[in-house]
Amino acid sequence: MPRRARKYDNLAFEDSISDDWGHDLTMVEVPLGNKPLWILGVVVAAVSLVIIGRVIFLNASNRYYAARAAANVAQSNETPAPRGIIYDREGAPLVANQAVFAAYFDPHAFIANQAAQSGTVQAVQSIFGVSSDTLWSMIHESENQDFATPIVLSDNLTQNQLVNVQAVNINFPAIKLRSDFKRTYPNGPIFSSVVGYIGHVTQTDLQNNQNLTAQDFVGKAGVEKEYDSTLEGVPGVNVQFKNAQGQVLRTEQQSNAEIGQSVTLTIDGGLQSVLYARLASGLRSLGRHVGLGLAIDPQNGQVLALVNLPGYDNNVFSNAASNTLAIKGLLTSSDRPLFDRVVSGNYNPGSTIKPLDGVAIIKDGIVDPSRQIFSNGFLMVPNPYNSSTPTKYADWRYQGNVNLASALAQSSDVYFYVTVGGSPVSTPMLNDPSDYGITGLGITALNAWWQKFGLGKETGIDLPGEADGFLPTPQWKQEKLGTPWLLGDTYNVAIGQGDLLVTPLQLLSYIGAIANGGTLYRPYVNASSTPAVNGDLTALLPEIRDVQEGMALGVTSPLGTAYTLHDLPFSICAKTGSAQVHDNSQENALFVGYAPCNNPRIALLILIENSKQGSLNAVPIARDVLNWYYQNRLAPNAGLGATTTTP
Repeated sequence: MPRRARKYDNLAFEDSISDDWGHDLTMVEVPLGNKPLWILGVVVAAVSLVIIGRVIFLNASNRYYAARAAANVAQSNETPAPRGIIYDREGAPLVANQAVFAAYFDPHAFIANQAAQSGTVQAVQSIFGVSSDTLWSMIHESENQDFATPIVLSDNLTQNQLVNVQAVNINFPAIKLRSDFKRTYPNGPIFSSVVGYIGHVTQTDLQNNQNLTAQDFVGKAGVEKEYDSTLEGVPGVNVQFKNAQGQVLRTEQQSNAEIGQSVTLTIDGGLQSVLYARLASGLRSLGRHVGLGLAIDPQNGQVLALVNLPGYDNNVFSNAASNTLAIKGLLTSSDRPLFDRVVSGNYNPGSTIKPLDGVAIIKDGIVDPSRQIFSNGFLMVPNPYNSSTPTKYADWRYQGNVNLASALAQSSDVYFYVTVGGSPVSTPMLNDPSDYGITGLGITALNAWWQKFGLGKETGIDLPGEADGFLPTPQWKQEKLGTPWLLGDTYNVAIGQGDLLVTPLQLLSYIGAIANGGTLYRPYVNASSTPAVNGDLTALLPEIRDVQEGMALGVTSPLGTAYTLHDLPFSICAKTGSAQVHDNSQENALFVGYAPCNNPRIALLILIENSKQGSLNAVPIARDVLNWYYQNRLAPNAGLGATTTTP
């Protein structure tokens, strides 16, 4: 019986299971799919990222606080380094470094210490004369840089200011002292066009050079800017070790400040001084304000002198905080004294372009150098649409029969109208029937010749801001003005008028190539540079000699436009020019020349804006400068006792 009972018990258990599951037989099974697994995975990933992020944050925070702790224990400070000295070619210094104390206002420290703000503002006003409104305005401007850029209160403290700042510095730490070097310029205005000046770094400077600090100075113009990385020194570093209370335990000098490298220029200090003084006196006598002068050595491209007037005293930038009115005057002057016209100015060359024309028309076989063309002071060109209204193109005076040499000497316009632009076919309106039907060089060929002589592109001089001039073309005129290129346009550019623009550097560089027989040198001011050639035109030597003859005749012939130079004790080859500007309401006077003619050592350019008598105003200045150069540099025993000061 017991065995049977266990048997039935088992059967009852199986039946019981069947009964429990029996009601599920009517239900439908549905698969779960992957969605729950994806959700679970995302949750797990998110939690993992949070954990990992927290670990990274804690580690970074640990490094941050460790760095702050280290900074509290050891604080590095830079000691300023003087900039390198700039010398002229004779070794005379053109700059100096003067040890000074400077005062800065730290906006970050000011904002962080509210309790001291009122007293700090009063101290700044009392010591530096900076009003409360002005200071707050500068603080708000600094806010744009997260208060990271200190405000200059003074670049050069007086003894009284230094004592007062030291007295208040403990209570008002936003006012900071720093030993520094003030850049001074012994003959400021005379050399400022070349040397330039320095100034405090800007936000752009800081972004471009991460090695700079807000207290640093950088070159802003001239050689100071072009060779800034060479001239800047290497700051020294000292470390102050402090205890937990911030008390300085000791100071260690990790490195000493190193003065920047010096730069010796090609500039002749004596010539620079003479050119500056003579140009200034010439402008005063004319009642004019704007002019420039440039001298180069045509044998290698070295810049001997470079002057812009009105000039400026670069010393005002050495203590900008104390010279704000003077600096504002320079920035707002209508005469633009800070603009380097020699390097960055674009000018119509006037008749100084004619030597280039001469090479081109002879080389391209337009006329023979001896071929004469008659000018009675104008050229009449028939109007193809109305024969009763011919166009008159004026010469500047009666010329008579002129060939290439005499056309250059007398600066005949008609000669270059005809040879560059061409003359009309047979017509009674031409001055001389033999001049009918000359096929001129044309604008396309002329443009190519401009480029051969380096016009329309930078010369590559080692000074900042060089312009590239402008060479007009028929395509440019059609696209820009919507009008075709006309014969009159070619006539205008043939005599250096119209839309042709060159820089004084380009103009004198090409004259230098005429002087030396065809080598177009790159102008440069750093004496350690190696002469570089921008173009080799020596294959044009026969044509260049024809032009040289004309430039020599311009001085030796009584009809020459530079005849007043004929009695100087050495030979001079020259070309003068006048350029109509501002809708012909003003006239610029130009002179270009070189000497001695047979072995040129100097090429000179003089330009006077808005002159009274055209090129006649530039020649006397050139005469005195060239005469000084001969007496002091070229004559036997010349140069003894030469000086760089103003004569």
